[in-house]
Amino acid sequence: MDELEIKFAHMLKQKGFSLTEPRKVIFNYLTNKEPVSLSSINAALASKVDRASVYRTIDLFITLGIITRHNVGWKYKVELSDMFATHHHHFTCLNCGKIIAINETDLETFIDKLASRQTFTATEHQVEIQGYCQVCR
Repeated sequence: MDELEIKFAHMLKQKGFSLTEPRKVIFNYLTNKEPVSLSSINAALASKVDRASVYRTIDLFITLGIITRHNVGWKYKVELSDMFATHHHHFTCLNCGKIIAINETDLETFIDKLASRQTFTATEHQVEIQGYCQVCR
C-alpha cells in the first residue's frame, strides 16, 4: 500500500468505514486523473466493480470529502479532493464538457490578497472558468 492509499484507509477508518475492495479499486482509479464522469468510471471498472457499488461508493466519497464533484450542465464529473491531490482550479468547456486543470500560483496569490483586503480569512475555495476548448471554438 502506498502513502496515499494508507491516508485513504486511515480516513475511512476514522469515519467508521472499512476499506472494501470496491472502495480501494475506485479510489486507485481516480488517483492522478482529471475529472471523470460516472459512466467512464463504470466502463473502466465494469469487470472489477458492479455499477451499483460504483454509485454508492461515489456518493460516500462525496459525503466524506474524498472526491470533489464538478457540475457540467446537468451531469457531473468527479476527481480526488485536495486532501488526496494537488489543489487546482478548472477551465470547463460549455460545449463538450471537457475539464482542464489550472495549476497557477498567481491565482492563489490573487485570492489571498483579495481576502486580505476584505479582512476575510479564506479557508477553501474553488474556481471554475467556463468557456470553449480549442476543439469547440
